[in-house]
Amino acid sequence: MASLPPAPPSAFNFAQHVIETNAARAGRTAYIDDQGRLSYGELAERVRRAAAGLLALGLKREERVLLLMHDCNDWPVSFLGAMYAGLVPVAVNTLLTADDYAYMLENSRAQAALVSAALLPTLQSAMAQGPHEVKHLIVSRSSGELPAGAQSFDALLAAQAPLAPPAPTLADEPGFWLYSSGSTGRPKGTVHTHANPYWTAELYARPVLGMSEGDTVFSAAKLFFAYGLGNGLIFPLSVGATAVLMAERPTPDATFKRIVEHRPTIFCGAPTGYAGMLASPHLPARDEVALRLCSSAGEGLPQDIGERWTAHFGCEIIDGIGSTEMLHIFLSNRPGDVRYGTTGRPVEGYEVELRGEDGRPVGVGEIGDLYIKGPSAALMYWNNREKSRETFRGEWTKSGDKYSRDADGYYTYAGRSDDMLKVSGIYVSPFEVEATLVQHPAVLEAAVIGVLDEEGLTKTKAFIVLKDGHAAGEALQSELKAFVKSRLAPHKYPRQMEFVAELPKTATGKIQRFRLRAQTAVEAKA
Repeated sequence: MASLPPAPPSAFNFAQHVIETNAARAGRTAYIDDQGRLSYGELAERVRRAAAGLLALGLKREERVLLLMHDCNDWPVSFLGAMYAGLVPVAVNTLLTADDYAYMLENSRAQAALVSAALLPTLQSAMAQGPHEVKHLIVSRSSGELPAGAQSFDALLAAQAPLAPPAPTLADEPGFWLYSSGSTGRPKGTVHTHANPYWTAELYARPVLGMSEGDTVFSAAKLFFAYGLGNGLIFPLSVGATAVLMAERPTPDATFKRIVEHRPTIFCGAPTGYAGMLASPHLPARDEVALRLCSSAGEGLPQDIGERWTAHFGCEIIDGIGSTEMLHIFLSNRPGDVRYGTTGRPVEGYEVELRGEDGRPVGVGEIGDLYIKGPSAALMYWNNREKSRETFRGEWTKSGDKYSRDADGYYTYAGRSDDMLKVSGIYVSPFEVEATLVQHPAVLEAAVIGVLDEEGLTKTKAFIVLKDGHAAGEALQSELKAFVKSRLAPHKYPRQMEFVAELPKTATGKIQRFRLRAQTAVEAKA
């Protein structure tokens, strides 16, 4: 492993670390949300009041607190307040169903829930479904009457003096949970330590993004997502920068509004979002923004999207890959060293290996399973020993992604391991076919899966979302097949195509190909 920055002390509380790091920046803006600004001094006081309020409820060290909240200034206060108190915030996706939250409540055994007022009805439905241990319901930005037993977040903070000493937590003890995005099925409670966010800031925010207190950061990826948590909380607060938060979904128009109004210098998005923005008729002009750098993660960034973005705005998108299990990006392009179509090289402080089905390293140009070694790896999946053993293998973490590496050491995404196809006995990356399809001027998005033909052989099928103004039909199918054949090996072109209005995705923008496979299987039996 490459040399690491100094490790945090064994006694370490990440929330305390953030407060102390910014003690001299009390008057600087930490957050801008849809309702106002929060200075670093105000953030520190509110974090400590939140910690005191949660402990006054009778919550005890290491107990879990569900955090179901839209991105706003109350989110970092809640998250860091729980950590400061020695509690364990469990940040969950705001776009799920009551069934999902019922599962997470039971799985996490959360003793309290911090929830946005707009999400309260869904959480109440979840609580009514089955067993849970929630004793306290705290509602952010409530304007109406609250249900019996609930209290407002502002009232919780106002009732307490700031907690002076933080909980004496250890660097290696559980600090917070994130649930995996569910791109391949049931989400898993991923347990991270107090030290893990420190490492992602030291290894990625400073040396790769070059983030400093002069930056304003806006992340379309939400705070409940590991990528968004780094972009919008861990990174800016570790260097004294300003973060812009947005409660609504990151549509192109909503994103443009913040980029133009608040003029962030760093923007963090996902490939789906970049594609949608480039296709929008409202794309801002270069002189309307102040971007110096953009980042992308979630899935591989198609080369065409990166090149068109840079041509329009004059700034690079540094594509990288991270995971809920590693907390943030460990393989990345670098500013000034971007090779669109690749995910770059390993971030300093991490080691990466590609292994074949026999567990041995694969050669240059061969596709293998991606393994990572680094200090930000999660401890485990909560109450899931089998999956923990499958993923966390000693010092190494198996990512579940397939990659290849070229002679210069640059890595190219081949897709999720569960999504890989063998056509004519040769591995085919669905991502490679998708990235080729989106280069066609009629295609906005594409997803590729394998289907069995009449002889039981695997062939590729593409689900395609067209740009406005383009009509589906056999003529376009033939044109798209010829387009792919002209750019890839003949066995890779999609034998079947289906035009759809949208693709199934996680809230973080990852295509859920397993849902397309399930849908296709049902249709085949009908």
